[in-house]
Amino acid sequence: MPRVLSDERRDFVQAISEFCRRECGSKQQRDELTDGGTHLHNQELYAKMADLGWLGVHIPEEHGGAGLGMTDLCLFLEETAYGRAPIGGFATTIISAAAYAKFGTPEQKRTILEGVVRGRVEAISMSEPGAGSDVGALTCKAERRDGGWVVNGQKTWCSNAHLADHVLLIARTGSGGTKHEGLTQFVVPNGTPGLQIQGIDTMGGREVNDLYFTDCFLPDDAVVGTVDQGWKQLMAGLNLERMILAALMLGTARRAFDDTVAYVKEREQFGRPIGTFQALRHRIADMATELECARLLVDDVARQIDEAPERTFPREASMAKLKCTELAKHVSLEGMQMLGGYGYATEYGMEALLRSTVVSTVYGGTSEIQRDIIGKTYGL
Repeated sequence: MPRVLSDERRDFVQAISEFCRRECGSKQQRDELTDGGTHLHNQELYAKMADLGWLGVHIPEEHGGAGLGMTDLCLFLEETAYGRAPIGGFATTIISAAAYAKFGTPEQKRTILEGVVRGRVEAISMSEPGAGSDVGALTCKAERRDGGWVVNGQKTWCSNAHLADHVLLIARTGSGGTKHEGLTQFVVPNGTPGLQIQGIDTMGGREVNDLYFTDCFLPDDAVVGTVDQGWKQLMAGLNLERMILAALMLGTARRAFDDTVAYVKEREQFGRPIGTFQALRHRIADMATELECARLLVDDVARQIDEAPERTFPREASMAKLKCTELAKHVSLEGMQMLGGYGYATEYGMEALLRSTVVSTVYGGTSEIQRDIIGKTYGL
């Protein structure tokens, strides 16, 4: 069924679509913006979106943003992903910004949130070599010393730290109670002495980093929220993170699907377009149906969050993340199969879509973790 949008939202989506076609619609443009696909974020393009006011879609109005809800944020994410806009820094930026908006001091809010609206990138660092899905196993430690905190330890898989103005660090500040107690969030400006950022090369390009903290001193006003309450603060933002990833992968899945359909309509073998063969036609039909289901799920969960922003929606947000990431991976892999050898060639772009989707079922909580969360909400 067609998506029913207000006139304002329809105009918003159309403007994003036209921008992406104009600025990054061709492979040549995207290669120039990303150094041949090596870098997933282009700051010049990002700044243009900031000038249009789009990066502040989810930022409170008192800090220069539009103050809009989850529905509008998801529309922006989906459409930029569909348009293959190289703005990989936006996802971690908006996740970090939400934490500052909820728990930050007035000065932190002013600095971070107004910077986001102007086009600055932010990052958040949770994972460690021994703590991925098990966030409570964090060992990177911040100790009180000399009127502030001294941080020592390693973080890993930190997306966009090399681009960010600040890193929102989750570190251990206490050892009593359960493993989820004694965590605290800190804002760490990029370039702080004692912080080393080292890139990790991946099949998707230059995106993630190892962070090394060696006697890194942070003043008391670097604490975000309440000392030792970092776990509760993290839990308050998980629905946002999962919906961001769901919307991004919904847009990516749509793009992979449309590119596949366009190809099978034109490619002829045995005297007719290959899309007319039942084997491919049925697979296209199945993917189209699944895409519609995913879109309806994302739209519905976003609406529920907008109607009750104080709730966390663990089941619904996990369902959206699980569905959209698994579907995006499936559609791009099917697209590669249907394009045959051309699916493997960089010229057609399907291989890039596949590389960007295979990791989506890992980051932001693996599919296995999402299933576990959903099961627990049923008392299992």
